[in-house]
Amino acid sequence: MRKIEHIGIAVKDLEKSEELFSKLLGVNSYKRELVPSENVSTSFFRTGPNKIELVASSSEESPINKFIRNKGEGIHHIAFAVGDIKSEMERLEQEGFTLLNKEPKKGADNKLICFVHPKSSNGVLIELCQEISTH
Repeated sequence: MRKIEHIGIAVKDLEKSEELFSKLLGVNSYKRELVPSENVSTSFFRTGPNKIELVASSSEESPINKFIRNKGEGIHHIAFAVGDIKSEMERLEQEGFTLLNKEPKKGADNKLICFVHPKSSNGVLIELCQEISTH
């Protein structure tokens, strides 16, 4: 794991939350994206070297809907940048962690992603992110 890639925050209303976080962080969102594989809409903010991802449900089947119903809005996941997502997934499985998907999926912000089940990481949902090569 190279660094924290971003912190994901579950929100009910993406537009209202973008306004709130723009005021809080003093910057505007630099990217909004629909992620069909996860049934979410995302909005990214950058402040210094750090990124915040607002995550809102784009369908009733979205895991974000369930999360907000059970826990309310708030921190949803911590994402870590990795160089080789497949080998990192293998390493974590060998260490006893439970992965939520067997193969990396296309995520937001030009990343391949995989989630680690929070039951195997002290209640924290962990996302692995690998930049998708453009060549």
